[in-house]
Amino acid sequence: MIKFLDLQKINLVHQQEIETALLEVFRSGWYLLGERVKNFEKNLSSYIGSPHAIGVANGLDALRLILKAYIELGFMTVGDEIIVPANTYIASILAISDNGLVPVLVEPNIDNYNIDISKIEENITSKTKGILIVHLYGRIIFSEELQKLAIKHNLKIIEDNAQTIGAEWSGKKSGNLGDAAGFSFYPGKNLGALGDAGAITTNDDKLATTIRALANYGSSQKYVNIYQGLNSRLDEIQAAVLDVKLKYIDSENEVRRKIAKRFVSEINNPKIILPEYPENELEHVWHVFIIRCGNRELLQNYLTENGVQTLIHYPIPPHKQEAYKEWNNLTFPISEKIHNEVLSLPISPVLEENEVSQIITVLNNF
Repeated sequence: MIKFLDLQKINLVHQQEIETALLEVFRSGWYLLGERVKNFEKNLSSYIGSPHAIGVANGLDALRLILKAYIELGFMTVGDEIIVPANTYIASILAISDNGLVPVLVEPNIDNYNIDISKIEENITSKTKGILIVHLYGRIIFSEELQKLAIKHNLKIIEDNAQTIGAEWSGKKSGNLGDAAGFSFYPGKNLGALGDAGAITTNDDKLATTIRALANYGSSQKYVNIYQGLNSRLDEIQAAVLDVKLKYIDSENEVRRKIAKRFVSEINNPKIILPEYPENELEHVWHVFIIRCGNRELLQNYLTENGVQTLIHYPIPPHKQEAYKEWNNLTFPISEKIHNEVLSLPISPVLEENEVSQIITVLNNF
């Protein structure tokens, strides 16, 4: 069976460096808010091109903290609206509603699966304060039109960069395109930790200072609490692991691009809809490789029977989840079509050439 994602194999590539880093942390006797976190934040900041990088506990907290900081700074208030794609993973929505803000769902573009920028303005009201863009599946969504829209309506652009580290738009890395960005380093991400981990990047000094305090119980000085904060800190172990793997993110993303290019070029089954391979290939890091099929269950079972493990990202759209039952009667046809048809193929920097060939052959024979 070709695994959907062989995390053991991915991490064993860096075994010696990771084991050395972990031993250093163990022997240091310092496990939170120490030198490893500082080093990783510095290196992540340099890589993204943003002056501030703040390590936090996970990707959801990264988005929660950005919005919470904007509320503390008075730019947003409870009841304000945040535009967000209707077909995102639910974490993007949770971060908004958790802060007492109102998610406003906007349909995606069926060709690239990201929010349809042309549909944003019609959803802007006097209560809209931000646009949470999600670079879904590893592909950047950004444009001059989006920038102009944000300036025109005085909106913050917040990037959900959980799936797109290393991608570039117009010479700038994702995570440095909007006003602030949240990262997830969940083990299965392109840059994955050995547990939960996340980060925030921004060019805004005041926002960064506020986020740092909020993530540490609302305190920038021990036992002095300015805000009603959270406990969301990146630990030394995860920071040490991420710092090792950050050095290889570009080369590993390039392997993903080569596999994606083979899939797009060589899968020729008319029953399968392939994703776009962008003209500027740096805009995509292929966190997952999504195909669509009108009879997904049949295709997934066929792939399993032929030794190819697949996953669905994501089977149920946010507006059909019980957690948001007040939305259950809403209809977003494009989102629903995507959620009903998508299937994720194996793709990773350790997927072998013969495995890629096998996946292509199996799909073409469906």
